[in-house]
Amino acid sequence: MSGQKDTGEETFDVMELAEYAKKQNWWNRAFGKKDSGPAAEKYSVAKQLVIGGVTGWCAGYLFQKVGKLAASAVGGGFILLQIANHTGYITVDWKRVEKDVNKAKKQLKLSAEKPPKEVRTKAQEVQSFVKKNLVLSGGFAGGFLIGLAS
Repeated sequence: MSGQKDTGEETFDVMELAEYAKKQNWWNRAFGKKDSGPAAEKYSVAKQLVIGGVTGWCAGYLFQKVGKLAASAVGGGFILLQIANHTGYITVDWKRVEKDVNKAKKQLKLSAEKPPKEVRTKAQEVQSFVKKNLVLSGGFAGGFLIGLAS
């Protein structure tokens, strides 16, 4: 030993997750940089289908589970609200609720006619990615549907 006491404590380096992810650059290695074109094309058709299918299945499965949980929470909350209203714990001004819902519908209709620039550019990026990686996207769509069904 070098004259230091052994306290039995381990030392760890603290690494910020965002910096680690930037250094790893896994997305660009797998799918290519934004300007350089897709790197997923370098894989065989079978690998692209497997990658797309597995990621799609995982996304579909999670979507199904989270969807059921969200539907249960919303439905349960609505039922509790109705029970509380019926028993007199709370009173709901349904005319005001209807007025606010109609107002929100009008605002959504106005904003849906012309989406913001950010939404249009992201939609174009997604469309370009799907066109360039048709096999991978098809595998993802199929896997997503299978994940929803399971």
